[in-house]
Amino acid sequence: MMRLFLSTALLAALTVSAHAAEIRVLAPGFVYNAALKELAADFTKKTGVNVIVSEGGMNVIVGQIKTATPPADVIALPADLMNTLYLDGGIVPGSYTPLGRDELGLAVKKGAPHPDISTVEKLAAVLKSAQAVEVNDPKAGTMQGVIIDGILKRPEFAGVHVVPVAKGEGAGALARGEGDMAIQLVPEILNKPPIDLVAPLPVELGGHMDAILAVSSRTADQKNALAFVKFLASPESRAAWQTKGLKPF
Repeated sequence: MMRLFLSTALLAALTVSAHAAEIRVLAPGFVYNAALKELAADFTKKTGVNVIVSEGGMNVIVGQIKTATPPADVIALPADLMNTLYLDGGIVPGSYTPLGRDELGLAVKKGAPHPDISTVEKLAAVLKSAQAVEVNDPKAGTMQGVIIDGILKRPEFAGVHVVPVAKGEGAGALARGEGDMAIQLVPEILNKPPIDLVAPLPVELGGHMDAILAVSSRTADQKNALAFVKFLASPESRAAWQTKGLKPF
């Protein structure tokens, strides 16, 4: 009987250990597409902790963070959404970690000329020369789409032929051969081989999204979740983020 009890206890301990060696990460596209998967694989090699990375749409990700089963252990969000989640008690105190900035950029088809867009005036002239500028549809509820829409409603861009993409994203439409230019966050341009990044938009337009990492208050493995957050924000991870278009803080 004692041997049976010990065997059962050992099995239970091993099961807990196995569960503790796996964490889940939920991130929107602008972080997911910027080296998150590659760095998760590196972390697993270094620590043995399996990291499962999932992408969530910006319009539903907060709900997924609060209700998904099994829950995410690590979450990434734009600063304003993470601030709201923090105030709601949705993250572990002290785990709020600024990661970096994704900028909006101009994309053209592979091999097309790269025009000078270094000033707002030059960008406006370039966009007005395009037959169609593909963008995320702001009505779809994505934060990126709303930011782009706000920029293109400035008086300098009156006359630009803007084409909101009904399904998917602006850069994706350009990669499929639609239009001749697109505005999209830089990591989401760089991960599409059929198109090229011209340059980020002029900084005075405010076209960017800041990424914040945190450990979810629903985590069952706070230790490994926090270790992964620290790894993502560490100096050794900077080059990977930069290569994919995110600028670490």
